Amino acid sequence: MGAALALASRGVGQTWPNPSVGCIITRGSVVIGRGWTQAGGRPHAEAMALEGLDARGATAYVTLEPCAHQSPRGPACAESLVEAGLARIVIAATDPDPRTNGQGIARLRAAGIEVVTGVRAPEAQAQMAGFFSQQQQRRPHITLKLALSLDGCLALADGTSRWITSPRARAHAHLMRARADVILVGTGTLNADGPSLTVRLPGLEARSPTPMLLGRGPAPNGWQHAASLEALRASSAHHVLVEGGAGVAASLIKADLVDTLLLYRAPILLGGRSGLADLGLASIPHGRWQPHPILDLGPDRLETFTRIR
Repeated sequence: MGAALALASRGVGQTWPNPSVGCIITRGSVVIGRGWTQAGGRPHAEAMALEGLDARGATAYVTLEPCAHQSPRGPACAESLVEAGLARIVIAATDPDPRTNGQGIARLRAAGIEVVTGVRAPEAQAQMAGFFSQQQQRRPHITLKLALSLDGCLALADGTSRWITSPRARAHAHLMRARADVILVGTGTLNADGPSLTVRLPGLEARSPTPMLLGRGPAPNGWQHAASLEALRASSAHHVLVEGGAGVAASLIKADLVDTLLLYRAPILLGGRSGLADLGLASIPHGRWQPHPILDLGPDRLETFTRIR
């Protein structure tokens, strides 16, 4: 399953509207097939792994329950696995899509296939957080990225902000862009910086996410537009990466729309503009964010937090 999860990570940010799934097929201790969801959502991981393969009697490891519904874009994966004659299917997470939810597993078992579920399910669900968010909350998974100084500033008092963090930290931030479907800024950031919001890592340029503007001003050509937080909530994207300023960050946090918080912390003091506008809190909140291991990026540090709900 670890290998299947690694394969699935290749498609993150590229498979919307489908989740990025990984599939490994083995016979004994030998891997005979592998696949991951392709760009645009098709072929599915199972179809890619089964292509040209004699899988009779084999075992498949899949990070998400094989789909059970027919689609104009391809057959149901549960049916394809049955027709391929597999003997055993190991599944990480159950598909929350009501068109499949449990029905893929039921179809496999009805065909006499041994099915094991829940293997490394938390990791699979975290990898497909955007898909699960859309299915369960009807909104994207939103990650807020902030590059800050030790004293919590994102710029000098005059607005100068290039560059707070080191090249290594900025490269990591571009990797996070490559894993998002949509990247969002507010009108203030657009007007002040004119950002391109592209991925500028060698070999990953084609993985630049779709840019989105939050606000009531006109969006540049080729950008999506969310005039309000409700419009953002209604977006069909799975993963939205927010690189807006202090105002956008505060508005998302106040609306409780931030699921993951990425704090790139540079070892400098600025005494300038705060990275977060006033949240209007009347009391100090406790226990709202789960910290994760800190990642050193040259002289900088990445602190990651997930919202506790």
